[in-house]
Amino acid sequence: MMYRLIADAAMVVHFAFLAYLAAGGFLAWRWRRAIRPHLAVVAWGLISITTGVECPLTLLEDWGRRHAGERGLPPSGFIDHYIEGVVYPEQYTNLARSGVAVLVLFSYAGYVLRRR
Repeated sequence: MMYRLIADAAMVVHFAFLAYLAAGGFLAWRWRRAIRPHLAVVAWGLISITTGVECPLTLLEDWGRRHAGERGLPPSGFIDHYIEGVVYPEQYTNLARSGVAVLVLFSYAGYVLRRR
């Protein structure tokens, strides 16, 4: 039971992390201190996309599921399992990533304009 809770908690945190990646820059419009954590999240996102480094949350969820006697995540990882093909068709992956990049850039442009 504990392993299942760990896996489920990792999944929820992972979804929250992705939501913060996409929209967290807008929080900095109101709370300027939010920009640094968001920069770190964006940096991690870029590193994981460009290098293929596995996210620790993916590893934790997979570990928890396997120890709970369930199937672990597929080798393709968290996003392929929960988002691609579920939220949007797999062939639109680059479009979805571009959309997130536009959101982040727009939020940063707004942050800079609001600081002035």
